Amino acid sequence: MTVAAQDLVETPDPHGAFPRLTREQIEKLSDAGERRPVRPGDVLYAQGDRDTDFYVVLSGKVAIQHREGDETRTVRVHGPGRFLGELGLLEGQPSFFTAVAAEPGEVLAIGAGKLRQLVLSDPVLGDLILHAYFARRAVIIGSGDGLRIVGSCYSPDTRRLLEFVARNRLPYRLDDLDKDRGAEELLRRLGVTVDETPVVVLPGAGVLRNPSNTELASAMGLRHEELPVGVRDVLVVGAGPGGLAAVVYAASEGLATSAFDAVAAGGQAGTTSRIENYLGFPSGISGAELAERSVIQADKFGVRVVVPGEARTLTPQGGLYAVGFDDGTEIVTRTVIIATGARYRRLPLPRLEHLEGTCLYYAATPQEARQCQADPVAVVGGGNSAGQAAVFLAQSSPVVHLLVRGGDLGADMSRYLVDQVERHPRIQVHLHTEVRDVDEDGKTMSGVEVEDNRTGERHRLAARALFVFIGAAPHTRWLSGHVALDEDGFVLTGADAGGSHAPLPLETSSPGVFAVGDVRHGSVKRVASAAGEGAMAVRLVHERLAQELAEPGGLP
Repeated sequence: MTVAAQDLVETPDPHGAFPRLTREQIEKLSDAGERRPVRPGDVLYAQGDRDTDFYVVLSGKVAIQHREGDETRTVRVHGPGRFLGELGLLEGQPSFFTAVAAEPGEVLAIGAGKLRQLVLSDPVLGDLILHAYFARRAVIIGSGDGLRIVGSCYSPDTRRLLEFVARNRLPYRLDDLDKDRGAEELLRRLGVTVDETPVVVLPGAGVLRNPSNTELASAMGLRHEELPVGVRDVLVVGAGPGGLAAVVYAASEGLATSAFDAVAAGGQAGTTSRIENYLGFPSGISGAELAERSVIQADKFGVRVVVPGEARTLTPQGGLYAVGFDDGTEIVTRTVIIATGARYRRLPLPRLEHLEGTCLYYAATPQEARQCQADPVAVVGGGNSAGQAAVFLAQSSPVVHLLVRGGDLGADMSRYLVDQVERHPRIQVHLHTEVRDVDEDGKTMSGVEVEDNRTGERHRLAARALFVFIGAAPHTRWLSGHVALDEDGFVLTGADAGGSHAPLPLETSSPGVFAVGDVRHGSVKRVASAAGEGAMAVRLVHERLAQELAEPGGLP
């Protein structure tokens, strides 16, 4: 494999995605790796490879290439002092690119396992690599150089796959059978019929025909099977900020811990473009980066979140609890931390499902923003999620209509966000406003009809996409009636829970079952409070286990 001479100009680095290591940093890395000479055309790793080495370019240049069908193009070039790879290297995902030596030179190779140890043990070097890898994933998402999903945007299975890859922060591009002329030709080249769609073209050119979320997760290195290690001390169900905090604290304190999430680590926070009031991040942090950092941190302590893994049943079992999941897995545990959060509420309008994933969204991340650049959009909601979405989308959309049902933007939105929203020249705030209809032709959206809920006056706003942040309903049906809920389905805890025992704070009506985050009645809907509850729940798990140990017969 060769690289054309005109492709040898090193890629610039305006945003910190491709930093250059110092001599001291390279020397530190050298202790964990080996130096290797390379010749032009040597392939360091290929598109689709997993668990590849981490490479630092010592001399010469390395080209990063992307292959689609018979076409291979160079997307980046790295010279001495730069390192290769992206976020998937740390998480066992297949590579989206091929790295090939473009000049004679030398590289430093470090195994992926040793790289994880270095990232987690050296705060300066580790943060440099993590920041670069997060930035590179964002670059890949923006370019569409990832998975290719071929199908109709009106197909429920296509929308399901689009939501799954977006929530799990996987780069992708949709080849829409209803809009893209080349989509059917691509199917012919792949030997796939329209009836078999949607299909997913994987890095390395593997093809999955209408895969389940679990099949896609396994192919992309997201699915980590649970080992049969017997009874757990704690099972965390849900991996939003509260669940991830519980996992990290429980595992770091030596508790036998397992964790599952139905869709993706990060919960609703993972769909937030920027969290600016989270302690310790003065310049803000995206929900996606916070989630990825937490997943890597949990892995440091030996716990890998199983995705997707949706809890279906909770059953008391002789002083223990058995939790059944949708794939037939059953986990037996001494304690349970419920962190299943809440699911997005839909607008009370009929027949909008076919727009979901194409112009109706419940998250505002780079994936969604890429699909509606340069178009006016509307955001529904008056809380922090809606405010953050409006500010983020206004970076690329010419007009963002923020539709708020109440009359005070500051009633449910943090002051710093209110200030940003009101100062932004591209955001138009509409108070006392509710959506009554969507103008669409079955394929695209052109506007929304809104009503002033004081006067009843209606008018139309031009918008090519609608982002909805109007709260959520708790995911508690799987609790099978064994945990007390309030009238809206949220989990009762502490003094509100009742039950035959004296519940600890955050403990439910069932001893040893705790609830944290948005799923809990009376919770504060903030990322920091959810994370705090997750940490606190682990302390209470220790207390509950100690009480049970002191009882006659001890722990089962």
